[in-house]
Amino acid sequence: MGDLSPAELTMGPAAGATPRTMGLDLSLTATGIARTDGYTERVTCGDLRGTDRLAWICSAVMGHVTQGVDLVVIEGPSYGSMSGAGHHEAAGLWWLVAYQLDGRDVPYAVVPPSSLKKYATGRGNATKADMRMALFQRAGIDLRDDNQVDAWWLRAAGMEALGHRIVEMPRTHRDALAKVAWPEAVAR
Repeated sequence: MGDLSPAELTMGPAAGATPRTMGLDLSLTATGIARTDGYTERVTCGDLRGTDRLAWICSAVMGHVTQGVDLVVIEGPSYGSMSGAGHHEAAGLWWLVAYQLDGRDVPYAVVPPSSLKKYATGRGNATKADMRMALFQRAGIDLRDDNQVDAWWLRAAGMEALGHRIVEMPRTHRDALAKVAWPEAVAR
C-alpha cells in the first residue's frame, strides 16, 4: 500500500461508477461489516476459541467480499486497548483477513482508530457513544451495535476517499483521511 491522499484517489477499472466499498471493524467477539450496498451486520462466532474462531470469523467476513469489490476499509488494530492473549489473537485475525484480501487481489485501506474517530466526530479520542451519536446526527441512522457503527463509518471514509461522499462532513473531519495509507490499486 502506498501513502496517497484522498485527492489522489479514483476508482480503478469502473471510473465514474459508484464504488463497491466495504467497511470492516474486526473483533473477536462481534465483527462489524458495512456491505457494499450500505447495510450493516454483525458477525459472531459463539463459543469458538483459538484458531477455530479466527478461521470462522475470517470465512464469514470473506463471504461478503464478492467479485468486483473496489475497496475494503479496515479499522487498524488498537494496540493500546489490548493486553495478553487477546492482543495476539486479535492481531492474528487482522492479519488473516489482510492475507485473504491480498490473495484475492482486493485493495484495502487501513484506518487508524483515532483517524476514524476524528473523521466521524471531529475528535480523535471520541467514545463509542460519540461515534453512534455522530452517525445519527449526520446520517439519521440509529445503530445500536458499536461494531456496526464503526464499520459504517469505515465504509463512509472509503467512499469519501473515492470521491463518492455518502454523508456531508466538515473539512476538519475529512482531513483525518489524509493520514490513511490508501492502496495504490485505486490511485491514478
